[in-house]
Amino acid sequence: MKLLKFISKNSKQENLGILSKCEKFVIELKSIDSAFNFHSTLELIETLSEKDILKLNKVSTSNSLEKYTIFPVENIIILSPFKSTKHDIICAGFNYMDHLKEIKKSIDNNKKNTIYFSKRATYILGPEDYIIPHFDINDSLDYEVELAVIIGKKGFQIQEENVEDYIFGYTIMNDISSRNLQGKYRQWYIGKSLDSFTSLGPFIVHKSSLPMPFNLEISSSLNGELRQKSNTENMITPINKMISELSQGITLEPGDIIATGTCSGVGVGFNPPKYMHSGDKIECFIERIGNLINIVK
Repeated sequence: MKLLKFISKNSKQENLGILSKCEKFVIELKSIDSAFNFHSTLELIETLSEKDILKLNKVSTSNSLEKYTIFPVENIIILSPFKSTKHDIICAGFNYMDHLKEIKKSIDNNKKNTIYFSKRATYILGPEDYIIPHFDINDSLDYEVELAVIIGKKGFQIQEENVEDYIFGYTIMNDISSRNLQGKYRQWYIGKSLDSFTSLGPFIVHKSSLPMPFNLEISSSLNGELRQKSNTENMITPINKMISELSQGITLEPGDIIATGTCSGVGVGFNPPKYMHSGDKIECFIERIGNLINIVK
């Protein structure tokens, strides 16, 4: 089941919906049940029960949609599932060995501990939105395709075998970065937290449609040129270990986002580097989730 936030091209009213089985239509949630008239994705995550999920799954796979309000996908604009986040996004750094090798001159082959950092996200982009490049302070605009995990319920000291119980679903994240600001401040927070430097979407795939373990192709292309290509099975620290590890001392809450790292092929990894410029189109892809496209303003 793919959930999305959208507006009709004939209206500015934001709606929440699910994609039909054929992926040609979006079904408005509140037309399925008046109790599903949620004001935000976070409210949806906090409210939906397992019974509600079963009901939505049944509707999304139905061949009969006449009694619901539906929109042809060509008549809608898909928005980011979140305008902003309750907490900073938790990110895993160097979680694919090929990316670690392209950035680091020397590598500890016995690497055991994941690098975690946070990313402020008060202005999140959705599909087709423009990246504000901040070229007045940034001269090295980069992209990073990542699988993002959306937490579904409050959890503390979660055991690895129980992690999936605390996940709501998955989406694509482009972890847009300023490499010169990362270097200037000798840490990553500012270089990854400028307004519009997070893009999410196009859908949140509920965990019932994407049970673990999974092996998903992941890639990015800049102006049609394939830059990154890997598979989520190549993560150094898998999702269940990551979430368990984080929760040993940090309480995770519904709507929290955990970005699981990127693979090789980022702009800074080339010699010379290949960064993004005005007018460039960056496309991030993850199998079974979709394509997330943004354009540099």
